[in-house]
Amino acid sequence: EVQLVESGGGLVQAGGSLRLSCEASGSNFVNYVIDWFRQTQGKDRDGVSCLRPGDGATYYAESVNGRFTNSSDNAKSTVYLQMNSLKPEDTAVYYCAADIPTWICSDRYFGTESFFGSWGRGAQVTVSS
Repeated sequence: EVQLVESGGGLVQAGGSLRLSCEASGSNFVNYVIDWFRQTQGKDRDGVSCLRPGDGATYYAESVNGRFTNSSDNAKSTVYLQMNSLKPEDTAVYYCAADIPTWICSDRYFGTESFFGSWGRGAQVTVSS
């Protein structure tokens, strides 16, 4: 199990950009899948994107595809989520999550919350109109 810490949330106007970071502690970072989920009050967490640092494969929810971009710095055990053209409906608490089987970052299993055993505490992103 890894420990995850998110950073980079904040308040931005619609059309603006933010970059979230998810730093993982522990070994074998490249063997993990790192997912981003988001949650608004009273709703379930929804998958936003996933990344396999080992081979760079990444998937995105349709609602963010073309606006959000995943990347990783494997030497720093950190995954980044660059969020551009933000919309008020992107307002949520964003969580990163990690687990090992690489198949959980695929078009079939993307965004399945129950597959992930390690979670960060979340970062608030607020987009004003």
